[in-house]
Amino acid sequence: MAERPSDAPVLALRDVVRRYETGGETVVALDRVSVDAHPGTFVTVMGPSGSGKSTMLNLFGLLDSPDEGRVLLDGRDVTDLDDERRTAERRRSIGFVFQSFYLLPTLTAVENVELPTLFGPDRTRRDRARDLLDRVGLGDRLNHRPAELSGGQKQRVAIARALVNEPRLVLADEPTGNLDRETGATILDEFRRVADERDVAVVAVTHDPQLESYTDQTVELVDGQVR
Repeated sequence: MAERPSDAPVLALRDVVRRYETGGETVVALDRVSVDAHPGTFVTVMGPSGSGKSTMLNLFGLLDSPDEGRVLLDGRDVTDLDDERRTAERRRSIGFVFQSFYLLPTLTAVENVELPTLFGPDRTRRDRARDLLDRVGLGDRLNHRPAELSGGQKQRVAIARALVNEPRLVLADEPTGNLDRETGATILDEFRRVADERDVAVVAVTHDPQLESYTDQTVELVDGQVR
């Protein structure tokens, strides 16, 4: 495969349209939207409820397909991949961080971080998980279960888990939504560091205006269109 130009986006939406049928009506969730996520950049997607933010995140994460337009991953058109190939692309290139953390309560922090690596043989998974937890300041919490961690610590475990497969793109859904302002700032520092030090593209969907001071680009969605 040809080497990706350094200034090319990791993932790009090109004139995408996404429609839903609801109550006998057609709702246009995204209307001719084009957005790029470049390596080493932190992008925030903001807008009111119903503006299309979640739909955009699903397209970025290859969890959904547009009705029109294209989705490009490292310059390759991945718009029409089948479910199996879409899953493989997600596993290889994309990490997810959710507002509600989604940590398994019976597993330790290091075991939760290892989860995305369990689909195949990987002798380095435990070392990578330990290293990532140490990098996010949880080297002394490796064997703690979620009930023994604060909200900010849980979110840092979730960030480490998103990075364990060394993704090119990290997607965050309301990453500060369940955190107080001070803890949220700490988490945003982590995302900023991930973008800067790992050359990862970070895209966060949020209502929190605090994110704007940390990010390189703000995409404002209103009624499914970029403003």
